[in-house]
Amino acid sequence: EYGGKIMTQFRRIGASLDYRRERFTMDEGYTRAVLRFFVHLYRKGWIYRDNRIINWCPFHRTSLSDLELVHVDATDELVTIRYPLADGSGYLDIATVRPATIPADVAVAVHPRDERYRGLIGKEVVVPLVDRRVPVIADDHVDPAFGTGALKITPGHDPVDFEIGRAHGLAEPTAIGPDGLMNDLAPSLAGLTQAEATERILTWCDDRGQLVSREPFKHAVALCERCETRIEPRISLQWWCSMEELKKPALEALRERRVRFHPESQHRFAIESLEEAPDWCISRQLWWGHQLPIWECPSGHLTVEETAPETCAVCGTEKLTRSEDVLDTWFSSALWPFATLGWPDNTDDLQAFYPGNLQTTAREIIRLWENRMIFAGLELLGEVPFSDVVIHSTVLATDGRRMSKSLGTGIDPLEVIGKHGADAVRYGLLKMSSTQDVRFSYGAVEEGRKLANKLWNVSRLILANVGDAKPDARPGEAIERWILARLEATRSEIEERFAAFDYAGVVTRLYHLTFDEFCDWYAEAIKPRLYDGDENARSTALAALECLLALLHPVMPHVTEEIWSNLPARKARLIVSPWPQADERFATDSGALERVQDAAAIFRRSGLRVSLSDDEERIFQAVVKPERTKIEAVSVEAETARLHSEITRCEKMLSNPGFVERARAEVVEAEREKLARYRRELDALAG
Repeated sequence: EYGGKIMTQFRRIGASLDYRRERFTMDEGYTRAVLRFFVHLYRKGWIYRDNRIINWCPFHRTSLSDLELVHVDATDELVTIRYPLADGSGYLDIATVRPATIPADVAVAVHPRDERYRGLIGKEVVVPLVDRRVPVIADDHVDPAFGTGALKITPGHDPVDFEIGRAHGLAEPTAIGPDGLMNDLAPSLAGLTQAEATERILTWCDDRGQLVSREPFKHAVALCERCETRIEPRISLQWWCSMEELKKPALEALRERRVRFHPESQHRFAIESLEEAPDWCISRQLWWGHQLPIWECPSGHLTVEETAPETCAVCGTEKLTRSEDVLDTWFSSALWPFATLGWPDNTDDLQAFYPGNLQTTAREIIRLWENRMIFAGLELLGEVPFSDVVIHSTVLATDGRRMSKSLGTGIDPLEVIGKHGADAVRYGLLKMSSTQDVRFSYGAVEEGRKLANKLWNVSRLILANVGDAKPDARPGEAIERWILARLEATRSEIEERFAAFDYAGVVTRLYHLTFDEFCDWYAEAIKPRLYDGDENARSTALAALECLLALLHPVMPHVTEEIWSNLPARKARLIVSPWPQADERFATDSGALERVQDAAAIFRRSGLRVSLSDDEERIFQAVVKPERTKIEAVSVEAETARLHSEITRCEKMLSNPGFVERARAEVVEAEREKLARYRRELDALAG
C-alpha cells in the first residue's frame, strides 16, 4: 500500500525513473544477495552470537539498534533509597529513577576518588526487598555529581551498568521479562507492571524507614520509533556484526573524499559516526524479513549456508532447525546499489551502472544506510557505490513544526500538485532547498505556477508569429545578441550550480532569465519584428525559445515538453534531446542592454529620462512604453542625491571586513552589483 502511494507520487511529480526496474529487498534475487553477504561475513569471522545488552521493544518483542529509537523528554521520579551496610555499621543512600529493577541489583558503585565513600569500598550492602548482600565497588564510570554519587549496578537493565558489570565480573540477573512485566526473580512482584512493582518496592522501603525522598526528575527516554513504546535495555542472545575491520575501508574512502557528503558538516558527521560505530546487532525477533541462514542441530552445532543444508556441518545429523530470527532491514538495504543490479551475478547492468554517482537522502539515515552502503560496496565489490551524497533539508510544516499526521501538520503532496501543478511544486521545492531545515512555502510553489504561465504565454506569442521559420540563431540586433549571450551565461551558471548541488540557485537564476530577461525585455522588444514577418527575428526567436525550454526542462518538465512538442522541425522529445552546448559567439554582448536597463530603472523610479542611442531608444520604447506610464517625476538633483546616498551605503558595507568575510557570498556579491548599478545610473544622469 505505502509503496504504491510512493510510486504514484513519483509519477505525479514527474520523476524520470525507469519504472520497469522497481525492486523490493524481499525479491528472490535480492534475497540471494542478502544471504551471500551474511555467509561472507560469517566465514570471515565478523558475525558472532553473544549475550549483550540491547534495546528491547516489549510491544514488538524484538531487539532494536540505537538508530531505530527516538528520544523524548519525560518526567519521572528520582527516588533516594537507603541500602544498609551488611555489617550493621551504617548505610548508603542510592538515587535511582528505576526502582523496579532493584531486585536485579548486584553491586553499588562509587567513584574511586570520591572521598565520601572511599572507606566503604570493599564492604557489602543489603539490597532492599530481596535481602541480597552485594559489594561496594569503585569504577570511573560513576558520576559523583548525580544523585548521591553512589550508583546501584543492574547489568541486566542498563547499558552503563552492563559495561561496569562485565569489567568487574558481576552476575547479570534480570527482573523484567521480554513482555515488559516483572518476572519471578522477586516472586512477590511476578506479573506486575513496572509501575506497580515500583510502588510496592517503595512501600516496602517506607515501612522500614529506608525511603529517603521522591522528587520529579526530567530526563530523556528512548522509544521504539515504530510504536513509541519505552525501550527496555535488556541482556539478550543476539547475532552481531563486528565493525572493527568492516568500517576501515569506508573510513579511508571518506577521509580521502572518494565519497563526499554535502554540506561539509554532514561529511564530518559521516566520518565521526563511522569512527564511533559499535558492533551492529543484526538479528531481529519479527515475523517479516530475511530469515537468518543459520541451522542448528540437537547437539547445538551451527551450520551457516546460503541454501538449506542437508546435514549438520559438524556432526552430520539430518535433524536441523533453522533460526527463526530475521535480519535487521538495514542489513539488506546496505546492498541496494548493487543487489538491484543483479549481484552476486556479474550482470550487464552491474557492469554498466556500478558504481553510481549521486545519492540524496536525509541526515537521519547517514548512519543507518549511507555508511553501510559504502562499507558493503567496498567489501563485496572493491569500489565505493557512489561519489557524492547530498543531504537535503527537512521540509517542515508552514508553522515550523515537523510534518506529522498525529499533529495535523502533514501536507499531502498530491493535493498541492492537484491545485498548483507538478511543475510548480517541483520549482517550489527546489526554491526552498537549503542546507538548513526549511518551512514549506506555498508562496514558492505559487511563484513556480506564475513562471509556468509566463513561459506558456511567451511561447504562444512566438509560435503564433514565426510562420514557416526554422530554429536558427541569426541575430540582427543588439537585443538578440544579448538574449543569446544571457542564455549562454545562464547555461554556464546553472551547470556550476547543479555541480555544487545548489538547486535554489538554479531556479532563482532560471526565474530571472525567463521572467525578466526573456519575457520582459527580449520578447517585448522583438514583437514588432515578429509581427512584421522578419525571418531573421523569427528564426532567432525559435532558437532562443528552444534553448530556454531545454534549460528549464530539469525543473519544469511537463510544461516545457508540451511547448517543445509544438516547435517546428522537432526531431525528438525534449527529455531525450541534447543539453545545450557551450556557445561563446555572443559572450561580449552579455552587457549590451546595461544602459537601456539602467535608463528603465531610473525612469520607473523617478520619471527622469536619460540619453540613449537610436537602437537603445527603440528597445526602451518597446519595453518600457513611457507614454503609457504615469510616474510622479522628481528632480535630477533629488535623484542624484538619492544615488549618492545609496553609493555611500554600499561602499560602507563593502569596506567593512566583518560583512565581507562573514556574510554569505551571494549577499556580498549582490551588494557589489548594486554599487556598480548605482554608479552607472549616476553616470547616466550626469550624461
